[in-house]
Amino acid sequence: MRKKAMSENHNTSFASICDILSEMWLVDRDNEQLQDFIEYNDLGLPLAYGIAEGIVSSTPLAEQYITETFLLLLGALEIEDSNYTSLRELYEAAGVLD
Repeated sequence: MRKKAMSENHNTSFASICDILSEMWLVDRDNEQLQDFIEYNDLGLPLAYGIAEGIVSSTPLAEQYITETFLLLLGALEIEDSNYTSLRELYEAAGVLD
């Protein structure tokens, strides 16, 4: 039931979510400012990477973890879901990039 509610409330495709979280995990996993987020989402981020790279196949439970991680990221950045296709777009929307 919870998974259905989360999946209805976002505009970004699941493939893009995986790409975004995968890039974040690769690029920002040692970023001290994101340490708490990275540690808390220690399953969703590497799962997204594995799916984005075709290492593993998605499952409903994996989708739930990944979607929850993405929604937590949007909340942490205080932005709405606007059909993002890249981590750069997401960071630009949050005003994190110059």
